[in-house]
Amino acid sequence: MRSYSQTSKMIAPPALYDKWFFFLVICIVTLGLLMMTSASIVVSDRQLHQPFYFLYKQLIFLTLGMLLGSILLQIEIAWWEKWGGYLLMVVMLMLALVLVPGVGHSANGSARWIGYGPLSFQVSELTKFVVVIYMAGYLIRRNEEIRSQWSGFLKPMCILGVIAFLLLREPDFGATVVVVTTTLGMMFLAGMRLRHFSVLLSFVVGALAVIAVSAPYRLIRLTSFLNPWANPFDTGYQLTQSLIAFGRGGWFGVGLGKSIQKMFYLPEAHTDFLFAVIAEELGLIGMIAVILLFFLLVVRIFMIGRDCQSLNKHFAGYLAYGFATWIAIQFAVSIGVNSGLLPTKGLTLPLMSYGGSSVLVNCMVIAMILRIDHENKLTSLGIKLRQ
Repeated sequence: MRSYSQTSKMIAPPALYDKWFFFLVICIVTLGLLMMTSASIVVSDRQLHQPFYFLYKQLIFLTLGMLLGSILLQIEIAWWEKWGGYLLMVVMLMLALVLVPGVGHSANGSARWIGYGPLSFQVSELTKFVVVIYMAGYLIRRNEEIRSQWSGFLKPMCILGVIAFLLLREPDFGATVVVVTTTLGMMFLAGMRLRHFSVLLSFVVGALAVIAVSAPYRLIRLTSFLNPWANPFDTGYQLTQSLIAFGRGGWFGVGLGKSIQKMFYLPEAHTDFLFAVIAEELGLIGMIAVILLFFLLVVRIFMIGRDCQSLNKHFAGYLAYGFATWIAIQFAVSIGVNSGLLPTKGLTLPLMSYGGSSVLVNCMVIAMILRIDHENKLTSLGIKLRQ
């Protein structure tokens, strides 16, 4: 006779979510909280007389993000396909409102926020999210046109051009790069002809290069990135301090909490340059661990997208591909900036850096991916969703 425990194991229902994906997210977020706290504790104590000020705020953002994510988990993926175009119009209106004096709010010379006080929100973060949703729907509606005709990818490029123009007016060159490259990646994965893709990619790269050198401050960033040590106390200051952090880290780092660069030497240590603090305190081993976690996370999301395609859930599949591409690009650009491989630009480390808007949108992305995987598993079990 089988024991009760044996019987219960046999009839245990399968998990309706991807355990490995959830585990990777928990690991990245937990490590991010630890390193963000370490990177901000000195600045927070000196300026705000509260060493854990940024940690408390980040925990509030995460709590709000999880509440928002729990709402998104209840929404069927088909709903996003239906309303993607309307969401895009809303976010474009918000991008325009950011530029209106008295409505948009500025910080560090950029007008990227809308709202008041603690309710301010960075619209460019939401733009990335909505563009992925819109493009996933467009790739379904115009798939054959994208594969065979120039018009198939020129139409979304016109819309993308308007969004890029609004983002550059803020200005937010980093968000522009992420939005444009994510869109190109999604179109490539949708089956665009290599010849068409090569021409479009060349045009986009050329346009971004012209934009990069057209503004004096961007040109200064570009030239200082090529040789930051030529002016280490002015235009090259941020990058040289980041490189010093990498150099001090060595193989195993100086130890958790023992970074010197975070002590008012490295600007934005808990936001844009968090990876430099990771390099200094955890060393090469810590950097490899972080890179491996993100690599596995992106691979897992692509696998979820592949499962969607095999189940003929193409919109959900393109959605997963878009989110995976976005995370991969932003992570790659962030560590490229920190290590001096790319010009300095304001991009956070996904799921790890401090920032309310970034945390909220990242939680929305995670919830959407969990919902996609949940629907995949229901379909595999022969369970139909309520319409």
